[in-house]
Amino acid sequence: MMKPFAGQGGVNGFVMMYMTKWKRVAVLLLLIWIFVTYLVISPLRCDGSTEDVSEFQDRLKTVSMQLESLKQQHNKLIAQIKKSSGLNVNLKDLDTGSLFDSVGGPSEEYENLRRRIFSNTKEVWYFINHELTKIIKGDRKVEKLQSILDQLAHRKGVLLADQQKLPELDGYQDWRLAEAANVSDLVQRRLKYLQNPPDCRDARKVICNLNKGCGFGCQLHHIVYCLIFAYATERTLILNSKGWRYNTKGWEYVFHPISDSCVSTYDDKIVQWPAAYDPKVVSLPFIDSISQKPKFLPLAIPSDLAHRIVRFNGDPASWWIGQMLKYILKPRPAMQKAINETIAKMHFKRPIVGVHIRRTDKVGTEAAFHSIDEYMVHVKDYYDQLEITQTVDARRVYLASDDANVLEDARKKYPEYTFLGDATIAKTAATHRRYTPASLTGLLVDLHLLAMCDHLVCTFSSQVGRVAYEMMQTNRADAWAAFASISVYMNELIFS
Repeated sequence: MMKPFAGQGGVNGFVMMYMTKWKRVAVLLLLIWIFVTYLVISPLRCDGSTEDVSEFQDRLKTVSMQLESLKQQHNKLIAQIKKSSGLNVNLKDLDTGSLFDSVGGPSEEYENLRRRIFSNTKEVWYFINHELTKIIKGDRKVEKLQSILDQLAHRKGVLLADQQKLPELDGYQDWRLAEAANVSDLVQRRLKYLQNPPDCRDARKVICNLNKGCGFGCQLHHIVYCLIFAYATERTLILNSKGWRYNTKGWEYVFHPISDSCVSTYDDKIVQWPAAYDPKVVSLPFIDSISQKPKFLPLAIPSDLAHRIVRFNGDPASWWIGQMLKYILKPRPAMQKAINETIAKMHFKRPIVGVHIRRTDKVGTEAAFHSIDEYMVHVKDYYDQLEITQTVDARRVYLASDDANVLEDARKKYPEYTFLGDATIAKTAATHRRYTPASLTGLLVDLHLLAMCDHLVCTFSSQVGRVAYEMMQTNRADAWAAFASISVYMNELIFS
């Protein structure tokens, strides 16, 4: 038997705990007020020169302003205590914004608990769904079992819907958004400083060769690995990209350069990493050939930022990689114009689920074949969940694939969904056309739109799927619950 929710008692205890803290703060402010008043009045008992009197008047003016500020804070706290005293408090009258702001955001334990509730609810559903599905397949009389499954699905949806409301009601959402933006801005400024040192000739550097024999997603992760290495070792990254397979003129012809002012080693000796000593300039090998990976590579995140990141994001390693992608993925005007023109034709509108289906050369070598049905299970689940709390005018899906037939097949098989996509992009992603400017433009369109979707369904065995998820982390405070991978989880594949 399910236990009833412990609603009122828990709320009263929560409120009374903070009321006690407020009273202590109110008393402290009152004592400060009395002390400042004493400091103001005490000089009046002494004789002094004209200069002393003038100095005292200036001091009096300053202290009076401080005193008035303290008085206002004191009155606000007293009013809040009076309003919220007693057990039968009305939470609508409680100024939760100022309450939570005063403690500087949620604790790490609170955020971890909130995420664990969400994850555990889903895991219970996955387990029950899996076990009952096996029973259904072995029993012809499935009506009763299917009814149980449908009820469980609804209960799961209600539980998750309630949990998803918590960030809107706990008073921390504005803080999360602001903190995510502030930490992101800090990281971007650090990277810009590192990549544009005051004296390039004296700067320590790391050389990264882009011509790795793999696709765009893999090459992006290679640059990310190099940039994280540069950050951790406080070096300036120099990217060698001439002869790049997507554009022989190099990375800088398509994207803004990673450094605006430091692109040369000035004939300094270049030493292959790892070295027996700490040379001024090192050249990084491909990560695949490193026998012992540095400890600062993901899933690691910077220790001085970790305590901040984990409080607003449930997947810090992916958020950190996303910040690297945010810094390096800055298309030049010509490329950005091509991307914008393609997107304008899509009539992209929310709510929308992004689906990335990788076929062609991946299937049978690096990944198993997954039918459209496997992806659409998660798409349906997302919209069923969403319709518990809001009206959905259309079930939209942005479908990206390297197989031109997938989009048309999806439209025929699932007419109740509105599929957005561009078959020409899929054609340019075919193996024999993949390493062309047109293919790169299409791939960047797919990545941008997949990252802008409300939810992402993909396979993390595809590096493009992983990049899309990492990019999602840069356009919202926390995207850790905004995806479903039908193959493996992110932390199994970082930089693999």
